[in-house]
Amino acid sequence: MIKKFGDVIMIRLGDTESNIYLIDDVAIDAGTGLNFSRMRDLLGVAKKKLSDVKLVVNTHCHFDHCGGNGFFIDAKIAIHKDDAAVLEKGDVKLAAADWFNGNMKPRPVDQKLKDGDIIKAGPLTLQVIHVPGHTAGSICLYDKKNKLLFTGDTIFENGVGRIDFANSLPDQFEASINKIATLPVKTYYPGHGKQFDAVQFKKVLSMAVDPDDLPV
Repeated sequence: MIKKFGDVIMIRLGDTESNIYLIDDVAIDAGTGLNFSRMRDLLGVAKKKLSDVKLVVNTHCHFDHCGGNGFFIDAKIAIHKDDAAVLEKGDVKLAAADWFNGNMKPRPVDQKLKDGDIIKAGPLTLQVIHVPGHTAGSICLYDKKNKLLFTGDTIFENGVGRIDFANSLPDQFEASINKIATLPVKTYYPGHGKQFDAVQFKKVLSMAVDPDDLPV
């Protein structure tokens, strides 16, 4: 599947794959890497080549988001510093690669991100929002001008991300949800599933967090 939302191209290679978002020469997440020919063909539909991507930003270290980093042979890899070691060590367990019958090879990380870092992606200016919970180094990417939020596996159209993985931080997850709830957002681009708006976000938020704990 491939869809275009203004400056954002969304590619989904299969049911177990993360969404891959392309903005100019930047990719947000990369899928599992198990569907190379489909990835190449869908990029061709968008009149792009794998070599056009110069930076891959992983929203976290799970295999369905970072296993495909190797697709982009000319790209640098960026991930939050608290998840970087999983890629650098090729940690199959913490990447949950075995869930996908996949394997992780050690791979260098070019940019170890932290909260507040800025990434230029074509016309978008993306701010790194550290949201520990799903993993220790989970991030969202926020474009303030256009009110867009790329949420990774922190929040979806119909729920929130799991926090029962070996590298999850469940005690920090509610604070992370509240953190993104303070952001003015028009459109949410999740790591899986469909895009959604602020009305739907409030519905998900009401189910996920104790109303007494929501930011005013």
